[in-house]
Amino acid sequence: MVEVRVRYFAAAADAAGRADETVVVSGGTVGDLRDALESQYGEAMERVLRTGSILIDGVVSRDRERPLGAAADVLPRFSGG
Repeated sequence: MVEVRVRYFAAAADAAGRADETVVVSGGTVGDLRDALESQYGEAMERVLRTGSILIDGVVSRDRERPLGAAADVLPRFSGG
């Protein structure tokens, strides 16, 4: 089990119903965190994670096998112009 501090932004915060929390993950990878968040928060979080990003210690990671760090930020897809 791994504890990771997770911060949620915009639609991710809406899906989680909070801005941050400590999440206990069964494994130690980004994929394990994604699975835990989707399991806990359902379809709303799944939509955010499908197109958004997870930053591990400030670095974007789309690799499910990347090891978790001390902190993770969940960001929805941002549009810009």
